[in-house]
Amino acid sequence: MAYTTVNNGSLFMNPTLYTGNSTATAHTVGFQPDFTWLKVRNATGAHYLFDSVRLATNYIQSNSNALQGTDAQTLKSFDANGYTVGTSNSVNTNGETMVGWNWKAGGGQGSSNTDGSINTTYTSVNTTSGFSISSYTGTGSNATVGHGLGAVPKMIIVKETIGSANDWTVYHVTQGSNTRGILNETNAWGSNTAWNNTTPTSSVFSIGSGSVTNRSGSTYTAYCFSDIQGFSKMGSYVGNGNVDGTFIYTGFKPSFIMYKKSSGTGRWTMEDNKRDPFNVATHGLEANNSSAENTGSNYWDVDLLSNGFKFRTTEQETNQSGASYIYMAFGQTLVGTNNIPANAR
Repeated sequence: MAYTTVNNGSLFMNPTLYTGNSTATAHTVGFQPDFTWLKVRNATGAHYLFDSVRLATNYIQSNSNALQGTDAQTLKSFDANGYTVGTSNSVNTNGETMVGWNWKAGGGQGSSNTDGSINTTYTSVNTTSGFSISSYTGTGSNATVGHGLGAVPKMIIVKETIGSANDWTVYHVTQGSNTRGILNETNAWGSNTAWNNTTPTSSVFSIGSGSVTNRSGSTYTAYCFSDIQGFSKMGSYVGNGNVDGTFIYTGFKPSFIMYKKSSGTGRWTMEDNKRDPFNVATHGLEANNSSAENTGSNYWDVDLLSNGFKFRTTEQETNQSGASYIYMAFGQTLVGTNNIPANAR
């Protein structure tokens, strides 16, 4: 399938900021999101992840191996131009600052994908932005699952949502199909048969017989991402151990990055252009824990540039000399377009 270049990434991924008020409140994103990830910034609190396939009010937490929970006063709805949060202190404590990271898939639950040996219950897919959300039921036997992207996914994040508590499982193109990352832990990338030692294709991803991706009778949610010129990039870099750190070229101005040391233990750090509209970006949050945003260490220091990002720290979890790291990045605008000027920050 041929893809058009995305010139304005904010139509498909956009961070949002708000301050809690303990009252049901609508927040504007600029599109109807299908995946909204909420985190309190100025206090300790869990991550809350919602998607249109599992329906609003049902959450999973990136910092926990817990199953899906339900709370009608968390994310109440996905709206035509954003989302509405309820009165729950988990996402709307009065006076607490919050961030929401939002992605657009296909709009709503979607429909069953029958490309794999396991039919998904629902798959919501946006081939323009290279993002899909799928729900499937495990069989306990080696299998394939359709993702709907029409392109090879470069990163897949899977969580068992109904069944038994289980860690998150991550596939990343730079680490191969015989390894696994764990989103809720700091572990180094390790050997695993979660992906049945089989590289994803443009129609399906493979899963082994183990419980992390395929427990018989359990329900799983899969978030699949492909590279799209001008919008998204999954890649890797090697640290140089210098405050004039490694530069990673993406071809677009990043609005969101998440990175993780793959050759050793390290946090899953997330930074964005809304919490840090100017360089150096210093407001990191970690997908694997509930800590408040902390700007007191140069661990977070990174420049979000017109065509990529560059580290400004010697911190070993970010830019250790010779260490390997993986990342996912989403952009505001393609370099050289005038939808949104891609000026250096």
